Amino acid sequence: MLAFEHALAVAAALWLALAIDRWLGEPAARWHPVVWMGQYLGWIGSGIAPPVAKAKPRDLSLFLIGVLTWCVGAICAGVVATGVQAAMVQWLPAWALAMALALALKPLFAWRMLHDEVLAVEAALGVSLDAGRAQLARLVSRDVSVLSEREVRESAIESLAENLNDSLVAPLFWFVLLGLPGAAVYRFANTADAMWGYRGERNGRDWTWFGKWAARADDVLSWLPARLTALLLALAAWQWPMGMAREARRTPSPNSGWPMAAMALLLGVRLAKPEVYALNAEGRPAEAADTDRAAQLGGRAALVLAVCASLAIFAITRPA
Repeated sequence: MLAFEHALAVAAALWLALAIDRWLGEPAARWHPVVWMGQYLGWIGSGIAPPVAKAKPRDLSLFLIGVLTWCVGAICAGVVATGVQAAMVQWLPAWALAMALALALKPLFAWRMLHDEVLAVEAALGVSLDAGRAQLARLVSRDVSVLSEREVRESAIESLAENLNDSLVAPLFWFVLLGLPGAAVYRFANTADAMWGYRGERNGRDWTWFGKWAARADDVLSWLPARLTALLLALAAWQWPMGMAREARRTPSPNSGWPMAAMALLLGVRLAKPEVYALNAEGRPAEAADTDRAAQLGGRAALVLAVCASLAIFAITRPA
């Protein structure tokens, strides 16, 4: 397969995968590779992470077990994705490669689901605060029971901005660079961070040492995509969010602050996690219309991403 023909197939696969996401959403759980990753991570974590009462202040052996089990899962994800991609390139013509690669890529990112879940929080708030809190609990791990209506809305907008990177930009960034294996390993790393990467207690277990590697690996793999996500939001709004770097540093995470700060500044609203940080603290309180504006801005950023990714594919893709 010629280099241009191969690049065209890969770029077409990216656009087809985005179309599948828009029109069909997520595949059934039994066919979803991220669900399989979660099952592996849940099985390992529940069996190894210690109950809070038995946790040690420093536990190097538990840290090494976390490293080993993370590496096993990441290698499996990468090897399977490499085999699938190699078989496609070897045996399929360009038009069939585009279709097959799109079907394999789609489960490794999730923009429509994120978009719909965030808007569902706003719709639930229109019913009652308790309904809004319950809907938000599907998106975030923080305690939602004490959040006000404003805080629920802020959390939903924050989640859209942060997960725009985790669920869309970063997987496609690694797909452009390393193909299907890059996207698969990133999704494994991000899922591991979501399930293991906690400091202290969650669900009765202490994850500090067992999940430390998972958290740091996700930080490394998300570092550049998070900053690209902020740039994509700025391009989508055709406006530079002044003071973004300063605001981004207010969050404990080295990455999530960037898209959240960009979103706060571009919308002109205050986004905060109680007793942890406040982004654009002088901004106005978020209103219902701001959730819709955030979703629209995220959709435009996704389109800009697709265009930029396609150009990058033609610049760097070579036949496998």
